[in-house]
This record gives sequence, C-alpha cells and structure tokens, in this order.
Amino acid sequence: MAVTYTFDVFSSLDGYGGVSGGDWGGYWGKQGPELLDHRLALYEAGQRMVFGANTYRMFSQMLAASTEESEVRDAWVTRMRSLPATVVSTTLDGPLDWPDATVASGDAVDVVARLKAESEVPLRSHGSLSMNRALMAAGLVDRVQVTLFPVITGETGDDPIFRGAADFDLELIEGRTLDGHIQELIYRPTLHA
Repeated sequence: MAVTYTFDVFSSLDGYGGVSGGDWGGYWGKQGPELLDHRLALYEAGQRMVFGANTYRMFSQMLAASTEESEVRDAWVTRMRSLPATVVSTTLDGPLDWPDATVASGDAVDVVARLKAESEVPLRSHGSLSMNRALMAAGLVDRVQVTLFPVITGETGDDPIFRGAADFDLELIEGRTLDGHIQELIYRPTLHA
C-alpha cells in the first residue's frame, strides 16, 4: 500500500509563496509560539522529505547564510533538516549539503510514484511548487497543507503557488487557527473532471 504524500506550503492570502523585496521578513512577520510549536510537532513523526532541486538549493543557501539565532534555524526547520530527504533533480549530483539526503535523478512523477510504493514512512514536501503542481496533476498528492498568513502581497509577492496548475476540487479534511490569525487548512485534492 502506498504511503501518504503531503504538499506543505506557506501562502499569503493572495496565493504567493514568497516575496521579492519589501521588509516582510520570514513568515511575513506573523509567526507566534503556537505556529512554531505546531510546526515542530508536525516534524516529530517519522517521514521522508521530498524536494525539487530549486527548493533544495534555496534551503541550503538560506541555512548557510543564517546564524544560530535567526528564524531560518527555528526548531522545526532544524528538525526538518534532520529527516531523510530525497532531492529530485536532473542537474544535481551528490553528496548534498544535507545530513541524510540523496539525489533521485529523473522525472518527479516517476520518482515520487516509486517512493510512494517503496517508502515505509509518509512523504512530505515543503515548497517545491512546480514539482508539486506536476505531482498533483498526476494524482500523487494525497494532502495539500496550506498555512495561510494574514497578508496580501500584491506588490511584492512572487512564486504564485498554483500558477499553471490543473483544476482541482478540494475536500477540507482538517483546519485550525494558530496564534489567533494564521490558518492551517489541509485538503484532499481531486482532479476536476
């Protein structure tokens, strides 16, 4: 039986995964202790991370440029980095600057289909937008977990999360409010016929 694959992503209300310029800071400056504790708890269970090459490079560069005190090194990020990871890439070679990461060369759909069939633990991807859009279209994403921050980034937003995605119906399977203003919504996606 195939394991569960979760596409985990942070978003502004207007659907952006990041910003270009501006003075927002990480988490758009809206994080609080409840969000950070919840994120750490999400990564306590055994699971395998799956990243595309661009997201892996971004995480590696951010971590390399950060200090121990920066929010880039929040406890949940440190825990995520300690989990086994697969980086799907046709351009990277190992070894990677990630404690327990391997490169899987090839098409993400083929790689993740194989991982889902062979893995003994659930799979989770944080970010990796274009890869996860392709995986959703192929029916390989079981859960879309959107952490929705209370900001609109109309001028500075970049990386539209679902730009170019297929049409999906979403069944809400879980939702919660964190720190009184951040929404976490977990959906089961079904390709809209």
